[in-house]
Amino acid sequence: MEYVTLGKTGLKISRLGFGGIPIQRVDAAVTKELAKAMVEKGINYIDTARGYTVSESYIGEALEGIRDKFVLATKSMARTKEAMAADIETSLKNLRTDYIDLYQIHNPNMEQLEQVLAAGGALEALQEAKAAGKIGHLGVTAHSLEVFEKAMELDWVETIMFPYNIVETQATDLIKKCAEKNIGFIDMKPLAGGAIEDATLALRFICANPDVTVVIPGMFDLKEIEQNLAAVEDKAPLTEEELAKMEEIRKQLGNNFCRRCNYCAPCAVGIVIPNVFLFQGYLDRYGLGDWAKDRYHSMPVKASACIGCGACEKRCPYDLPIREMLKDAAAKFGE
Repeated sequence: MEYVTLGKTGLKISRLGFGGIPIQRVDAAVTKELAKAMVEKGINYIDTARGYTVSESYIGEALEGIRDKFVLATKSMARTKEAMAADIETSLKNLRTDYIDLYQIHNPNMEQLEQVLAAGGALEALQEAKAAGKIGHLGVTAHSLEVFEKAMELDWVETIMFPYNIVETQATDLIKKCAEKNIGFIDMKPLAGGAIEDATLALRFICANPDVTVVIPGMFDLKEIEQNLAAVEDKAPLTEEELAKMEEIRKQLGNNFCRRCNYCAPCAVGIVIPNVFLFQGYLDRYGLGDWAKDRYHSMPVKASACIGCGACEKRCPYDLPIREMLKDAAAKFGE
């Protein structure tokens, strides 16, 4: 196993981490087996979140007695001090630990990030928890390039998590800047939410980029751990055949795949278009129907509100048929 330093945190972690979204599909017993396998294989980085329903609690139970073997990261979508303080305590309880190595502000937009930074914002709770020894380090997760760029300017940000994969390379330059600033880069959505079926190829592509600190594919099966570990440990240069396969994947997904760059915004009626497609990806590809529907139904403006003006399509750099995609999403989510 290759170990790397997670940016400013100084934490020594495995280059392959464990993404905790898909364990919502299994149970606590399976999660324990996965944790044992990770110890055996040397995988020591685990990512979860307050929003992943049972993920924190399953992981907490699985790590009893072996907590010291892992660097544990979670995150919260709380934006106020009060809400974040409550989430931190819930995370500590769920994870059955008295400290969390990395706590992250989960996917804020620019307006929400300002709220986090303002007086009475979530950052105050995080910094107080850090001073109290409940949290070791702080980071930000994002789907917006604008938020990514802003996060790199904040001196308290030690890590940034962002999608990067064969079809989502819009952040390549920012990832390089992360490395230059010694900010740990955590790569999420390595399989593009399940859209890329060849996990080995996907991970080989990501790990060929030395600016990626750690990649965290979601795993809920022992075979996935074995397969992903083999891919990450394969240091051979990418072959011409692999490069050709990657280009074919880009062509296949290029006409109907949202990269969440947010250039389509603003929507005339207020639909957060990238989030619609993000939740639909969980619905279609991860098998997390109930969770995806809960997230979708919490959106104030649903896909069905689209008036078909087409302004978003004119701004989309990938020429996606957004209006048709929104109709499809509305049909699948029922509104």
